[in-house]
Amino acid sequence: MVDTVEQLETKDHFDVDHDFIAHLNGECLDWAGMDVGAQQQALQAQGDDWYGLVKERCPYVFAAAPVFISELQLQQMKEVIAAVEEVVGVPEPHTALGVFYGYDFHLNEQGAHLIEINTNAGGGFLNAVLIESQRDAVLYGAATSKENLDAIFLEMLQNEWRLVRGAVPLKTIAVVDEQPESQYLYPEFLLAQKLFERAGMTAFIVDPSALQPRDDGLYCNDRRIDLVYNRLTDFSLQRYPHLRSAWEKQQFVLTPNPAHHQRYADKHKLVLLSDADALRAKGVSQASIDALSKGVPQTKIVSAEDAGQWWEERKQWFFKPASGYGSKGAYRGDKMTKRVFEEVMQADYVAQRLALPGERKVCSEGNEAQLLKYDVRCYVYDGHIQLITARLYQGQTTNFRTPGGGFALVRVVE
Repeated sequence: MVDTVEQLETKDHFDVDHDFIAHLNGECLDWAGMDVGAQQQALQAQGDDWYGLVKERCPYVFAAAPVFISELQLQQMKEVIAAVEEVVGVPEPHTALGVFYGYDFHLNEQGAHLIEINTNAGGGFLNAVLIESQRDAVLYGAATSKENLDAIFLEMLQNEWRLVRGAVPLKTIAVVDEQPESQYLYPEFLLAQKLFERAGMTAFIVDPSALQPRDDGLYCNDRRIDLVYNRLTDFSLQRYPHLRSAWEKQQFVLTPNPAHHQRYADKHKLVLLSDADALRAKGVSQASIDALSKGVPQTKIVSAEDAGQWWEERKQWFFKPASGYGSKGAYRGDKMTKRVFEEVMQADYVAQRLALPGERKVCSEGNEAQLLKYDVRCYVYDGHIQLITARLYQGQTTNFRTPGGGFALVRVVE
């Protein structure tokens, strides 16, 4: 139960804030659920084929309950994001900014902790459907823009084009991923395609091998590609030299692109963001240094020379491949076997101080109440938050395989 008023008065402001949020997230409150009927209607409105695909392919993509956060937690996340933007600096003129940056946070009694930044974060279009379905729910304020998210996403992609090509019309977009129809989040590729087509553009969903290089650019079905919405996880495009070469020749606009990943999402960047002395040497403002010191867990480069010390301290750290994505190859130190540890010591890894995720109690129909972990993702463009979602899961990392788990609506307690 939440503390009494007398107990709360003796606590620090942030402690009070966390205790109340933990109380809301720790109960199956009748008034704090989802409007399941509205959500079902919103999903079915996308088309029977699409709805059936979601039910078959990713039945646990949407969580059974919202996650509560506080204004104080939201403000801290905004401060961390603004500080990161100062550190990475202003991009060069006439270059794309990069779409769908995902800032992932763990929220706990110590505050909001930036775990990583992704430059091709999935789920934006799916969350737009989820959020729109809950607009009329009588709950605390939603942590997202009041505007239409589809319109925001479309303007974002069009702005990427304008930054590079100016007033030339954007006619053809390709959503590119490896074997896209086999991808878990393929349903949202279809949402993106529909959005682009409603705006009067030709839109393809293709594997990189379907893009053929010609002297003046890349083509798909004899249509020259203007812009690629990049969902590939080969961030440097080493496996796709035809794509890399055409991008370097500026024959099409690629967003996000290898430069975006290097600036924001390479895990070595977390080492800099958590090093106050290095930030000070770069001339970063003290306000940003303070925000990052509070909001980014200490991160270090792993070296085999220090294997003995890493083994002794492993329970305090989370180990991540420097160029990894989607939690692949990431390990909590207290869960590592000796064999896995030795493999990590020989690879390109960073280690981040363990910052535990928050927990949410979920009571889904037909299942016993369960306590799930959650992280909070802020989708950011040009330094501004477009929407906030949470991901509920069991295990070490997010997985979209947990009944009652998946993308969750985020409600802000004012």
